[in-house]
Amino acid sequence: MKKARLRQGIEIDPTKPPQRLAPHAYALEAAVVDGDEDLADGRLILLHDPAGHDAWQGTFRLVTLVRAELEPEMAVDPLLPEVCWSWLTGALDARGLTYGEASGTVTMAASHYFGGLGERRPATQIEIRASWTPREGMGGVPDTAAHLSAWCELLCQIAGLPPVGPTETMTGVVSLPQRRGPHHPQG
Repeated sequence: MKKARLRQGIEIDPTKPPQRLAPHAYALEAAVVDGDEDLADGRLILLHDPAGHDAWQGTFRLVTLVRAELEPEMAVDPLLPEVCWSWLTGALDARGLTYGEASGTVTMAASHYFGGLGERRPATQIEIRASWTPREGMGGVPDTAAHLSAWCELLCQIAGLPPVGPTETMTGVVSLPQRRGPHHPQG
């Protein structure tokens, strides 16, 4: 994963992985930043069980959570969950990565404020939780650097940035309007 070429504006750091999901795990946290503003953030975990795992259909598994603030009017689009899911599969496909057992959820949550918080602007967040089994390549190890690059592209797309690199040649790619930082209410 350390060999991955990442897009500018992505800050990435290792973090403590979960201990009980697999015998071996490595985790990263990342944020898409514009100046001092975080546009989106996420976590990617690489799991490895040398004995294999039936549900994974392999010995490796990637697990992710990505999230970003949305303009409230975007959350009412009934196609938004399918579009967001396609960003993940599209980023993997654009890099020619083989994978299996992809599953996950796309969740939109809206917050409306009342009473003493009534002056705060409504906030909407989108969250993608997903996992997939990267197919093993040469030496029995998947190209984790390419999977990390694809994941970073997903993170950028949920942040509202247009696709770059291999995904520029994809047809039908839809980007969210770029937002300017999290809409954290004051007070």
